[in-house]
Amino acid sequence: MTDERHNASIRIQALHPQYAEEAAQWASRLGLRQDGEADFALQLGDGGLQLVELGDKAPGPVRVDFVEGAAAHRRQFGGGSGQMIAKAVGVQSGIRPRILDATAGLGRDAFVLASLGCDMTLIERQPLVAALLEDGLQRAALDLEVAPIAARMRLLTGNAIELMRAWQGEAPQVIYLDPMFPHRDKSALVKKEMRLFRPFVGDDLDAPALLEAALALATHRVVVKRPRKAPAIDGAKPGYVLEGKSSRYDVYPKKKLEGA
Repeated sequence: MTDERHNASIRIQALHPQYAEEAAQWASRLGLRQDGEADFALQLGDGGLQLVELGDKAPGPVRVDFVEGAAAHRRQFGGGSGQMIAKAVGVQSGIRPRILDATAGLGRDAFVLASLGCDMTLIERQPLVAALLEDGLQRAALDLEVAPIAARMRLLTGNAIELMRAWQGEAPQVIYLDPMFPHRDKSALVKKEMRLFRPFVGDDLDAPALLEAALALATHRVVVKRPRKAPAIDGAKPGYVLEGKSSRYDVYPKKKLEGA
């Protein structure tokens, strides 16, 4: 698989022989080759799927882990419903909105909201990122503590604009957007992930259409996460803004959220 825009080649690799059959299945699903020279590798091993840049000075692999590490720490010590993202989407006493995360990425924000009790639908359009997310959700479902949270997360793969325009069934109350953008976050983790994914993902140049489709579908509000000093997405203006140290949430209210 080569991304023609960025000329980045990738292969899939089983780290142990027992994963060869499953790696072949992923290769078929994603259209990846299993041998030859490549810039990146999607590897399958004891820890599940991971994406790694090949080369001597490349950063370490990236994988989705909802059970341990940063996700576990934030689940236990992240501030609960007092977090700014929770306030932005309307989580409050007796209110846990149905949320569509239309730019799911590695699922961190969706997992936070699911851990607070929100039913989440996730859309990820980049097949490699969606594969990592699917694998992480499958492993989370095997953990007794995290399984109930993972059960509140439903993953769809495809173009979010098209999926929202053709939406079937009950509409989400809240739609959450975090378009790819030249992020100002200086953390080592984000730098590593941006280096790995930008060759395949690029920037979201269709963010205005994404916002327009979200506003047409959401019943109660749309929330857009932005770097703190970045301009708002072209189109409708946010009703209000919640601002943090490095990022902010532009909130587009449509109707008041009320408890069951």
